[in-house]
Amino acid sequence: MARKDINKTSLDMLREITDWEGLFDGAYSIRQDGTCADMHSTETIRIVPKTDNPGIDIYIQAGKKKEKVYIPACVTKSGVDDVVYNDFHVQKDADVIIVAGCGVHTTDDEGARHNGIHRFFIEPGAHVLYKEKHIGNGIGSGMRVIDPVTDVVLGEDAVLEMDTQQLSGVNKTIRKTNAKLDKRAKLIIHESILTDDDNVAETDFEVVMEGEDSSVDLISRSVAKGESKQTYHSHIIGNCRCTGHSECDAILVGNGRVDASPALYAGHLDAALIHEAAIGRIAGEQIIKLQTLGLTEEEAEEKIIEGFLTGVE
Repeated sequence: MARKDINKTSLDMLREITDWEGLFDGAYSIRQDGTCADMHSTETIRIVPKTDNPGIDIYIQAGKKKEKVYIPACVTKSGVDDVVYNDFHVQKDADVIIVAGCGVHTTDDEGARHNGIHRFFIEPGAHVLYKEKHIGNGIGSGMRVIDPVTDVVLGEDAVLEMDTQQLSGVNKTIRKTNAKLDKRAKLIIHESILTDDDNVAETDFEVVMEGEDSSVDLISRSVAKGESKQTYHSHIIGNCRCTGHSECDAILVGNGRVDASPALYAGHLDAALIHEAAIGRIAGEQIIKLQTLGLTEEEAEEKIIEGFLTGVE
């Protein structure tokens, strides 16, 4: 595949959404404005372009440990509506870190969008850490939209940990995640979302546990500032002996709004399911305490928000 130039806007976004320092260590596929800008496979991770849809298939070899693959996507100009289909085939007992992430940059009053549709087929005993960061920036009034869809199939004793962040500049997002778990499989999701101005963010989780002793832990932390609005839906379905936990914690700043709707369905006597939701504002004493250390009120608020979203309070 011919290599294309990676433009400066993409380079800037790559540094923010990944650990890019001019070169990725290992397998990677860099997507820019709807096409592949560069791609590299290794002996243990094979990346194959799809023939029926835009996107790639990623194959992680069985039994391989401490593997890493990068699949960032950058939209660098207005008028781009990028839809991509990426499938991850993680073979038995493999252990891999997947670094995704997306940046959308507008150049005028026309919008831009990235819609990444990711499917994970994780075989028995495999372990995946999936890291994804979304950002938006640019000029003009064009909408910056990111709509990720994630479908997960976890085999026996497989583990998927997802660390997803959306921390700036995305005007609108709908984030959908669906998962099915086999025996003793584990799904762990940590989501952090920050909205401002009139941004809109919607999160929708559905997890079905079909295998005995499977488990899921969903943790969402969000901050709604300005006039922004967030919606959180989670539906955990336990059809066997299993454990499930859903937690949504949100902070409101200004006129921000959050609607949290966790739901549980127990289809088995030994399904142990819990949900929690808490929405509030920053406590005044927290602000005052940080001001005594020399921070302004605005700096104190930002420090509290940063700690809350990262889980360091």
